[in-house]
Amino acid sequence: MLKFNELYESYAPDVYRFALWLSGSSYWAEDITSETFIRAWVHYRPIRTETLKAYLFTIARNYYLGQLRKEKRIVDLNEEYPDPAPEPDQVIDAQIEIRRVQRFLQTCSEIDRAAFILRVQHELPYAEIARVLEISLSASKVKVHRVRKKLSTNMIEKEVC
Repeated sequence: MLKFNELYESYAPDVYRFALWLSGSSYWAEDITSETFIRAWVHYRPIRTETLKAYLFTIARNYYLGQLRKEKRIVDLNEEYPDPAPEPDQVIDAQIEIRRVQRFLQTCSEIDRAAFILRVQHELPYAEIARVLEISLSASKVKVHRVRKKLSTNMIEKEVC
């Protein structure tokens, strides 16, 4: 049987990254992450997904959507994402690019954004994305493809200008 600390240490970074990209706020991502593990541990139900990771992503997304419904607010993106490894000019270029992508993703619908993040950031298979988002397999593929296409078009237009 999996102990709570093993569960948390194994999956917390992935859940946090998912929550961060989904919400756009590090404070909110921390809240979503902690609430996800509390709910997974206290309200354990049989898992309807293929992996424990996808189960935790489902809890995190549902909590996020519940909070959106309760608060009915638009989240401003936190633009401070330090990356200690690269040189300062690379950090600035990376941050500008991350902000552009985050701003673009915030213009997409929540379900499109979630599908794209689950595929690109967390490398979930399309079938698992479909289960997490409760959509068809083909819809999950279409949503990811559309966001990729729009993102690509958006980035090319920005470079030309």
